[in-house]
Amino acid sequence: MSKRIKRNWYVPKDREMTDFDRRILSYQNKGKLVPSPKLIKTPEQIEGIRRAGFINTGALDLVEGEIRPGMSTEDINRLVHEFTIAHGAIPASLNYEGFPKSVCTSVNEVVCHGIPSEDEILEEGDIINVDCTTILDGYYADASRMFIVGGKTTPEKEQLVRVTRECLDIGIKAAKPWHFIGDIGKAIGKYAHRFGYGVVRDLAGHGVGNAFHEDPEVNHYDTHRDGMLIVPGMVFTIEPMINMGTWQVFIDEEDGWTVVTEDELPSAQWEHTLLVTEDGLEILTH
Repeated sequence: MSKRIKRNWYVPKDREMTDFDRRILSYQNKGKLVPSPKLIKTPEQIEGIRRAGFINTGALDLVEGEIRPGMSTEDINRLVHEFTIAHGAIPASLNYEGFPKSVCTSVNEVVCHGIPSEDEILEEGDIINVDCTTILDGYYADASRMFIVGGKTTPEKEQLVRVTRECLDIGIKAAKPWHFIGDIGKAIGKYAHRFGYGVVRDLAGHGVGNAFHEDPEVNHYDTHRDGMLIVPGMVFTIEPMINMGTWQVFIDEEDGWTVVTEDELPSAQWEHTLLVTEDGLEILTH
């Protein structure tokens, strides 16, 4: 019995087939998973995502300038919310599937989706991920950064933050046009494991731009699968979550959102929204 091919790519009847179509169809005919036409962003859509990314970056720059010991994670939420609204945009996280805040603040052993709180006070040496997604004129941009509160922490945490940023850079270099999404996780996992770190498997990067979450799913560990073909015009996030210990995590039952490392050792994450070009990737959330 022959393997059934998932036919995502098609050429509308009202236009002629291009070399771009033929190249994608050649992969599809070999049984590879290819994007659907709706995942290829138009120049207008790319410009909209880029403008959303500019505001998103501004919000994270503001946090970088203000974050300090003694402030609460709710203080960070207010900074992001007020900056975003003042620039005519919308915080995508606010009320998304019931999430109560405008940004995610994930401290130390919290992997992601930490909920800002007046009661959570940052201390010198904490590491925190601030994850911000902005909607502007219907377009989405998503990025996160790690901060070392007070500028100094333990050598172990400092290395984790640095290596996780290097994992993001390695993933970006691996995401070459006409290669596959699976190459990203393979490269990240190989590097992270050199340090004995765990790469979170239960959460992934994703397509973004016209919606908060689109295809493809971007895993950050080696799935031993090709995944979707990467082609110019796609927009997605790479956002490796790297744990000092086990890759396994659990969700806090009390709030239903906060993801914590199973062994409660620290975790770090960096994220960018990326456009695939003919030559590589363009970062839209610099």
